[in-house]
Amino acid sequence: MNPKLRVMIADDERPARPFLAALLRSFNYVELVGEAADGAQAVEVIERERPDLALLDLQMPELDGLGVVRLVRKSRMPLVAFVTAYDEYAVKAFEMNAVDYLLKPIDRPRLADTLQRAQDRLEQADLRREDIAHIQNAANAYEAGSRKVYLERIPVRQQDEVILLPVRDIASVEADGEVLNITTVRKEIHSITYRLKDLEARLDPSQFVRLSRGALARLELITRVTAMPGGTCVVTLKNDQRLPVSRIQSRILREQLLRL
Repeated sequence: MNPKLRVMIADDERPARPFLAALLRSFNYVELVGEAADGAQAVEVIERERPDLALLDLQMPELDGLGVVRLVRKSRMPLVAFVTAYDEYAVKAFEMNAVDYLLKPIDRPRLADTLQRAQDRLEQADLRREDIAHIQNAANAYEAGSRKVYLERIPVRQQDEVILLPVRDIASVEADGEVLNITTVRKEIHSITYRLKDLEARLDPSQFVRLSRGALARLELITRVTAMPGGTCVVTLKNDQRLPVSRIQSRILREQLLRL
């Protein structure tokens, strides 16, 4: 009897994650070994459970699917299929690199194809190193191919009129439930109804950095990074805002952005 295909999933959205989990449980040859609600959890689950296949959502806050791939130790890297709601670039990038992808909403026949492809790969152990290289190549191709025109102005309501706020004036964006509070370099605060992850996808990543699950900041406005207990930190902006940074993003700021 062949061992079951051990699969983990990472998706921050409900009901997307339980829906995918239910689909996986409908295959009698699949064992769901872990679920993650964000990228940081995904890294932990992968390295702890060592699944055969990881289904990673590309658009997760704080640490996305590509970030997960970069942080997981190569010795623990499973086969990866990226999950995305946007097929504009994913299809071409992943097909070119022989790495599978799933488009939302996921249907059972398409998921079955992915699971079969993973099983076929696992039966060819000599291809494992090549698979890891393919995953990295796919991540690079996706990022290169997904370059697009980013927002330059954001419409915000101010009493009875709508103003167009230049993105260059934004210092930070903080989520408060279903509302985003945008603070400018002049400490003006504007509120819009929008999801942070959706706004982040429309902002130039070379200009804005994720600080935590609920906050973004303009990179060039960060003037100070103060280490805090537990591996976290606090950043100070030019407008004197002080914003906490999560543990995983503190690590990224130190190692990749600030070179501390």
